[in-house]
Formats: sequence, C-alpha cells, structure tokens
Amino acid sequence: MIKRTAALLTLFVSLPVLGNELGDAVQQDYDEYLAPLFDHFHRNPELSTIEHETARRMAMELSLAGFEVTEGVGGTGVVAMLENGDGPLVMMRADMDGLPVEEKSGLENASRARQVDPITGNEVFVMHACGHDVHITSLVGTARYMAAHRDDWSGTLMLVVQPAEERVLGARAMRDDKIWERFGTPDYALAFHVSAGDPAGKITVEEGDAYAGADTVDIIVHGVGAHGASPHAGKDPVLIGSQIVVALQTLVARELPPRAPGVVTVGSFHSGTKHNIISDRAHLQLTVRNTNEETRKILLEGIERIAVNTGRAAGLPEDKLPEVIISNESVPPTVNDADLARQLRGAWVDTLGEDKLHVSPPEGMGAEDFPFFTVDPDIRSVYWSIGGTPQADLDAEAAGGPPVASHHSPLFKIAPEPSVTAGVESTVVALMTLLQP
Repeated sequence: MIKRTAALLTLFVSLPVLGNELGDAVQQDYDEYLAPLFDHFHRNPELSTIEHETARRMAMELSLAGFEVTEGVGGTGVVAMLENGDGPLVMMRADMDGLPVEEKSGLENASRARQVDPITGNEVFVMHACGHDVHITSLVGTARYMAAHRDDWSGTLMLVVQPAEERVLGARAMRDDKIWERFGTPDYALAFHVSAGDPAGKITVEEGDAYAGADTVDIIVHGVGAHGASPHAGKDPVLIGSQIVVALQTLVARELPPRAPGVVTVGSFHSGTKHNIISDRAHLQLTVRNTNEETRKILLEGIERIAVNTGRAAGLPEDKLPEVIISNESVPPTVNDADLARQLRGAWVDTLGEDKLHVSPPEGMGAEDFPFFTVDPDIRSVYWSIGGTPQADLDAEAAGGPPVASHHSPLFKIAPEPSVTAGVESTVVALMTLLQP
C-alpha cells in the first residue's frame, strides 16, 4: 500500500494543476486507487459515533498522503494537517457516518454490514444511504493531490473527517473537543455533499443559504383517561393533539411572510394502547426548519402558543396543559459567504469549464451540522453539492419512468466515478484558489 501510494504521488508531481491535466490526474488516481477505496467504504459503513474502522482507515490514508494526523477528536473524528509555508489556514470537511438502513439497491457492492445501534441497542443493517462514502473517498483523493503539488500552493491545509453528521452530533463534539484551540481557527471552511437529485459530476453552489436550520420539538399532550364508550368522562389527548397538528399548519401559511420559507412537520403521533380506551397522554414529534433566526423564533413561539392554548380551549387545567420541549440539538442554517461562493464558482468555470456547473435551486429544507464549524467565531465558508445520478436516469424519471431514489432510501445509489472525481476536482480548485502563494 505505501509503495503504491508513493508511486502515484510521484506521478502527480509531474502534472500541473489546471485544466484538463487536473482531470487526467484525478481520473488516473480514481482508476488505480480511489475506486477500490470507495468500494471498501461502501461495503463497510458504520453508524454515527461508532465509525471506528472508518476513522482508522481514513487516518491511515491521510497519513500515507503526507499529513500529520490526529485521531479521536470529538469521539471518532480525525484531523489531518499539512503546513506548507505562509498563507491562510483552510479547512475541508467530510462526514463519514452511515445510516441504520438495509441496502436494497441491487448493486454488486451493496452493504450487508450490521452493527448494534447505540440508540436502541438492537443489531441493525447499516448503509451509506446519504453518500458519505463519496465524501471521504474524495477527501483522500484531495489529500493525495494537494500533498503532491506543494509547489502550487502556500498555507496550511486542515482536513476534517467528521463523525455523526446524521445525528447532528459530530461537528458540535469536535468543537467541544477544542478543535480550533488545538489545530488553529481556519480562515476559510469548505465542504460538499453529493446529491441524488442532480446530474452526476455537476457542481451546484448557492450564494446564500445552502441548507436550512433545524429544530427537533416534542409536544406532550396530557389528557384524562376514560372508556371509549364514555368520552364525556375524560379529556381525549388524541383529539387535542389532532387539533394541534391542524393548527400548526397555519404558522407557515398565515404567520410567515409569503417569501420566507419554513417547515413544520409532525413526523410522529403516538397515543393509546387499545381500540376502546381513551388514553391520558399523546406524544407528537416535530421537525421545524428555517433559514434565519427571525423565522425560527416565529415558528417555535407559535408552536408553544398553539399547543398550550389548544389545551386551554379543550378545558384542560393549567397543570395539565401541553408541554413543548425544544431539543438542545438544534442546527443553524448553512449560509454560504456570497462573495466567496462567487469567487469559487468563477474558479470552477475557468478551470473545469462552464458545462461543469449546474443550476439547481434547493427545493427542500434539509439541514446540516456543518454550521457548528462556521459560527462563533464566524468563518467564511462555502458548502456546495456534487451531482450523483446519471443524466439518463433523471431524464427517465422526468418521462414517467422509475423515480430516482432519495437520500436515506434503501434504494439510494450514486454513480461513484463521476461523483468522486468531481468531488476531488472541485475541492482541489477551491483549495488552490484560496491557497495561492
């Protein structure tokens, strides 16, 4: 392995960084090294907070590439540093955790991995159903290229292998483990995500919010239990909870400005044990999404107002009013620095070609924990996406054919070659732009 890596790094040194020659070098590295590495990661995913083998492999790969590597940052996180003269400190992050999903993609290298879920204690199938195998493979390719081209850049490169993004725990844990104090506060922070909804190998970047902020909210509705045949003798938490669910929809429809996006989704509603028993408790589980703090305030305050006053309207006493519990695992929006996003888009167009860029305004309100790296202190950052689905598959879906599987689906699959190579190329160009000697 070490001899093979050294040989490829020597090959890279003879190649300039710009234009088609960058693509040729990355393609050769993919064919000879990164493709089997991706296959390994795809076959062997690990759950959030217990990505031990993935972390060890990433630490080895980054060390072989010439980086100084520290393991165990924020749990299983890995930080790899390469100092190369005067200049800015630039961070590039890749998340590495899989999901408790049984893969049904039909791929030859489909995961059959199983782990004990640290949340439930049950053994579950594990799958890279969100493309994090693309992220970490691309990070290795980036490390190998940047280490081999030290004459073309100046500064310090920080590569972060982050655990537990799927549980929005990993970035916060690495910050709590004093990553900035130990390794330095970056001048710039970068990351990308592979996207099943965009054409494979295409780059998409927004000048503002790339991902939404998210809050997890629980509503506990207290009632008075009774026989189902005598509803007058109780206070039905199912009815009260249902009224809350309906009323919550007015927050986005009638309290947010029409051009201010927000989402309030009740993902779970649990109550009762039997057909003919009115329960004394209902439990609603919500996800709440926003793009700014003002919207977040409107939604969270509105949820509590609606829940509590619906309980009052139902005649519940003050000591039995619904409880609204906001998790401390909230995530702020991922907001790109507009000037930096424009700068990187220009560099990608100049180096990789206009046809490499794709315009795809976000339609959903997905969230990320990357902002924990970019706020307090505020760090200029850009988060972009790399398309992962062949254009032919997207065209077939548009024509009424089989739908493209979404992230977190057991059918999720990414075309690895164009995704990984575009991930490496876009990252290298971004880093070279910010680390000009």
